[in-house]
Amino acid sequence: MDLAELRERIDAIDAEIVNLYEQRMEICRQVAEYKIATGKKVLDRQREAEKLSRVRNLAHNEFNRCGIEELFEQIMSMSRKLQYQLLTESGSMGKLPFIGVDGLETGKARVVFQGAEGAYSQAAMIQYFGDQVNSFHVETFRDAMNAIDEGSADFAVLPIENSTAGIVNEIYDLLQEYENYIVGEQIIKIEHCLLGVPGAELGEIRTVCSHPQSLMQSSKYLELHGWRQISMQNNAFAARKVAEEGDRSQAAIAGEHAAAIYGLQVLQRQINHSGTNSTRFIIVTNQKIFRKDAAKVSICFEVPHQSGSLYHMLSHFIYNHLNMTKIESRPIEDRNWEYRFFIDFEGNLADSAVKNALRGLREEARNMKILGNY
Repeated sequence: MDLAELRERIDAIDAEIVNLYEQRMEICRQVAEYKIATGKKVLDRQREAEKLSRVRNLAHNEFNRCGIEELFEQIMSMSRKLQYQLLTESGSMGKLPFIGVDGLETGKARVVFQGAEGAYSQAAMIQYFGDQVNSFHVETFRDAMNAIDEGSADFAVLPIENSTAGIVNEIYDLLQEYENYIVGEQIIKIEHCLLGVPGAELGEIRTVCSHPQSLMQSSKYLELHGWRQISMQNNAFAARKVAEEGDRSQAAIAGEHAAAIYGLQVLQRQINHSGTNSTRFIIVTNQKIFRKDAAKVSICFEVPHQSGSLYHMLSHFIYNHLNMTKIESRPIEDRNWEYRFFIDFEGNLADSAVKNALRGLREEARNMKILGNY
């Protein structure tokens, strides 16, 4: 046969496959109606495993057996997604435990941030809540999460990602651990300054202290001078140290707002080598709420430690036409080489497509948690 004739035969077979697929999906629709009536779960792992084994053995060579297994995994995945959609439309899968609000009640709110006065977290807090915000600061990120968990604060402002240094691992772990939820975010541009005591000159500096990330982000500038570097827990702590000790040979790397708070002199502005360096901060509370105009959803989940597991979870976003904007992984404690995935995607918890995707993930993933909609 020539190529044209072979292609005609393929087209004819494909038309039969499409017809059979539609017949199968119609039966799946009837299966969904049965499950709605009886309250049965969509995913039956034992039934699917038996089905895959059976159709795999119908093929005549190993290459086809692998192909048939992959094909039917996809067909059954489409079947489940159709059933999730029908169950959602019928109201049989319950409501998501989050309440939509017109806006956050920030007027009398008490807000906590990690670090000291002058920290970038404080700057992010002021940009989000205003300069009259009722706030206090704590030493660690865990202390901040405890404060809202216990009710001594209504909101916490926490750094989650820097455009050059990457994610803040501890924040991801704490979001999974605590029943606290993201309700907003604030991005601020990071402009590191070299701060010294009043009257100090650049030529007198011998030691520079700051957070390790700030030292790294300013490394090109620091290398030009060959100063001794001291790592500290927070930029604001470094600024406070320089101010309290009054040593003209010491300098801190921090934001210009820290200079104003501690009475320090700006010796050099914008010493970080990236002009686009920004940090994203999240606003966290202990209430399961989301703004009705929220446009980003954050979730985390675990998957079975087997081939294709993550792919099948991500297919829920594809099927529901949801744009995933970020994916990160963190190791699961006490389970070697297993990971928890953190995903951001565009959408609102009131959207039907988001509900379909989340309910599919909840059925098929391990320990799926909605971290917030903001």
